[in-house]
Amino acid sequence: MGSFLSSLLGGSPAYDSAASSEDSRVTSFHSSARWQLHFNSHKDSSQLLVIDFSASWCGPCRLIEPAVHYMSTQFTDVDFAKIDVDELSEVAQEFGVQAMPTFVLLKKGKEVDRVIGARKDELEKKIQKYQSL
Repeated sequence: MGSFLSSLLGGSPAYDSAASSEDSRVTSFHSSARWQLHFNSHKDSSQLLVIDFSASWCGPCRLIEPAVHYMSTQFTDVDFAKIDVDELSEVAQEFGVQAMPTFVLLKKGKEVDRVIGARKDELEKKIQKYQSL
């Protein structure tokens, strides 16, 4: 069944095991103050920031998580952040998140795009599109 789910998500075996949590460059935020400092530091930066809005109880969030961790090791010039919508609901509301997972792509503090759902291929294409703009 795992390969069936991977095929639905556009997964490949590399996403399942290539990047463990220890190798990942995804920063999880658990406090609004810490998130705000990080967000403010990106307002003047042209570096792409990808925010993964998820929840611990969300099945699709857990399914795409290994792919996001893998992408963070492949796109080293992109900053990846993870926000649990239950822990930081006010941040999720600020970004208008209504479904999980939602990936918001920002440059200079402004949203340039978003991906709603566990759509790995679409997320990867959008990261490639915006990382060097």
